[in-house]
Amino acid sequence: MSNVFWAIASGIAVGTLARYLMMRRDVRQYPSYPHAVVNHLSLGFLAATLGAVAIPALAAEEYTAVTFLALAATQFREVRSMERQMLVALETSKLVPRGKDFIEGIARTFEARNYLVLFIALLTSGVTFWQGSLLGIIAGISAVAIVRKLIGGKAIKDIAKVRAGEFRFEKFNLFVEDIHIMNVGLERTRKIYEERAKAVVLEPFNDNAREILANVGQRQAIAHDAASLLGIYRDVDTAEFTPLLRRNIDTGRIGMIILPMEPDTECLLQAVRHVPVLESAVAKPLASRAGRCAAD
Repeated sequence: MSNVFWAIASGIAVGTLARYLMMRRDVRQYPSYPHAVVNHLSLGFLAATLGAVAIPALAAEEYTAVTFLALAATQFREVRSMERQMLVALETSKLVPRGKDFIEGIARTFEARNYLVLFIALLTSGVTFWQGSLLGIIAGISAVAIVRKLIGGKAIKDIAKVRAGEFRFEKFNLFVEDIHIMNVGLERTRKIYEERAKAVVLEPFNDNAREILANVGQRQAIAHDAASLLGIYRDVDTAEFTPLLRRNIDTGRIGMIILPMEPDTECLLQAVRHVPVLESAVAKPLASRAGRCAAD
């Protein structure tokens, strides 16, 4: 009885801790408010409980416990749907929206992390049940460390060189180096750009990176993160000051123009470099024979 208790308790504790540690990386994105954090910690606790009781229940020949794991899968899919719907509803209140691709990535992340919590709790509980509490906790903490390393993913700095660029006007046309951004008709607007705008150029390292940066959702995510971290000089009725990223079709280079509230160029470059690469944007043409042939 004591062995079963410690197996379940250690599984729940390590699993819930794992959910908390995985959540901390998302403060910049979501959740960022106490009620949302409580919601996800509660779901993490439930996932950890389901994982922790599975091994002791099966050892006691309570095979109906497997049905609870199937129920958990259904509930975690609902978490993904709930997050998607809520974030889509919040898009209209943002000066620079995240974009559908970014939202879908966040929703997938929250679903997947509940599964990870379940498996960590399952591992901790199983090792504790068969080998004792000390080894169980060590196994659980090791699993947490491995998971945190694996879920980090890539950032823009891993796929492209991010550097400051120069922008200019040719009559009414705004360019970032050789990349045409848009037409700016009002002289007052052009003057504000000349006073406040910052330009960034992203140069992909290879053809895989070129295709990632070509993704419209990835570019929207870059604009959103940069505006969120540094502020944006615009309001709801000044759409002309929306940050834009445009592509040089010949080279795949990306030119970005933004009017940040914080004028420090190095801070802007750091913000862009640390934008996550979206799962939906990942493309690997170099993994195919045709892609390698075209690159040669």
